[in-house]
Amino acid sequence: MSTALAGCTVVVTREHRGELGRLLAAAGAVVEHVPLIEIAAVDAAQRDRLERAICDEPDWLVVTSAAGADRVGAVSRYPAIGLAAVGTATASRLAEVAERPVDVLPDRQIASSLVDAFVKRVEPAQRVVLAQADLAGDELARGLEAAGHSVDVHVAYRTLVRVPSDEDRRRVERADAVVFASGSSARAWADALGDDASAALPPIVAVIGPTTRAAAEKSGLKITNEAAEHSLAGIVEELVNAWRNRVG
Repeated sequence: MSTALAGCTVVVTREHRGELGRLLAAAGAVVEHVPLIEIAAVDAAQRDRLERAICDEPDWLVVTSAAGADRVGAVSRYPAIGLAAVGTATASRLAEVAERPVDVLPDRQIASSLVDAFVKRVEPAQRVVLAQADLAGDELARGLEAAGHSVDVHVAYRTLVRVPSDEDRRRVERADAVVFASGSSARAWADALGDDASAALPPIVAVIGPTTRAAAEKSGLKITNEAAEHSLAGIVEELVNAWRNRVG
């Protein structure tokens, strides 16, 4: 086990500690899990529309998160549908649900990289079903459409803000760092902590990439570090560098 983050307490705000929490702990960090988002189901009509879209056998299904992958189980019945995902954790979960490997996975865990990887792999014009969160932006859909594909966008789940308890706030105040792996987590921090959002930030505030940084800064948060490699491993590496500079 690495000790690169020994002595560093890091706040993870995702719904689950997941792979990010595991990587941080493996690097020696004390991981404080303070979930600030909750995943909620869409209504029955939206759920049925997504299932019908998959059953209509498009050429491709694109999923942007593990929560989205959990809601596209119908794809397992249609082995001819190509699979694409943003991020290794999402791809792993989608592969489990679909019962086969994911076909397109970008090197960097951002929408623009998936567009680039998809365009290199797939000739237009393909019918694409995109399953994403209610708060997701339109960058991915617009990028695929600009490349000549027909994109059918569906809301697979809703993202709700969870208000932290007093004990959660105390744990945040004692932390050395917080990592934001998505724009929704950064916005949730700002929404949940309100006027205290900026003051409650630890000395190190690391983000996974430019999209998350933009969302965080738009919410009034000051970012100190951005991962050079836009992945969970990259954000941990950036945090290691920031911690080394701080204590060294």
